[in-house]
Amino acid sequence: MNYIVFDLEWNQSSEKSNRDLGLPFEILEIGAVKLNRRMKVIDKFEVVIKPQIYHYIHYITTKIIHLTKEELEAGKPFPIAMNEFLEWCGKDYILCIWGTSDITELQRNMMYYGMDMLANGPLEYYDIQKFFSIAYEDGKKRRALETAVDFLGLEKDVPFHRAYDDAWYTAMVFKRINAYKPRTKRYVSYDVFIAPRTEKDEIEVNFKTYSKYISREFSDKTKAIEDKKVNSLRCYKCGRPASIKIGWFSVNGRNYFCVGSCKKHGYLKGKIRMKKTDDGNFYVVKTVKLVPKEVAQEIAKKQDKLRLQRLEKRKSKKN
Repeated sequence: MNYIVFDLEWNQSSEKSNRDLGLPFEILEIGAVKLNRRMKVIDKFEVVIKPQIYHYIHYITTKIIHLTKEELEAGKPFPIAMNEFLEWCGKDYILCIWGTSDITELQRNMMYYGMDMLANGPLEYYDIQKFFSIAYEDGKKRRALETAVDFLGLEKDVPFHRAYDDAWYTAMVFKRINAYKPRTKRYVSYDVFIAPRTEKDEIEVNFKTYSKYISREFSDKTKAIEDKKVNSLRCYKCGRPASIKIGWFSVNGRNYFCVGSCKKHGYLKGKIRMKKTDDGNFYVVKTVKLVPKEVAQEIAKKQDKLRLQRLEKRKSKKN
């Protein structure tokens, strides 16, 4: 299997009133590096795309990327450029990016032009930014690409913010991470531009330090949170149902928390993030991880505080 490390540069409308809701970000450039299974660079790809939607380059875009008007005018239409990119990728590969947004916007641009999607549901990929945090920090921080390059002492011989150059730097960081901690690759990411349509399509992954579940779509939040599979809590270490200590509650209607206990492994924190699809449905991303007793107590305090706030709100309405 090859690793396709790519980067995008894109433009957006300079005025909200002129924004195309179907395509808020129009891709201007694709750059990529192909690594083989031994992490050796075996090919490169770069293409400039002629704008079709936003012909005026946003002032922020002009400050960041280094593309001239002449280069853009000589670019290729997105469908042609994208087909060339996919042909170059080959058949056996996984996409790798710095962060999370490039794959979403790539698929959004493909859908806008009526192209076949990269997958019929969540798309598996490698987030090298996350890998860097797992390998060298706490797994939570997210650093800029240039920060990672500086940290690793990599040579900066070309400017940042051209698609191919950023893809090259990302590939070099990936190579260094893989040499240092190759098992980091087990922490695969999923882009959910297309959510699971059925229970069969749902994603369930057990990582070393937590588990992740991506549900099918539901017509509303209530149906989602009341689904037995969604609100269940199991220990990802042994697979046994956890004893619920603090039931699911939400502080903002988007994030839900609960606490359970496994007799063998201890306290478990469940977190549900409620996500809305473009067509108005909902799906959830649930993570479960072991936590110390102190974290469980903090969640209990958060629930008590929320209950008190709601009680005071009811009283103020009566008065």
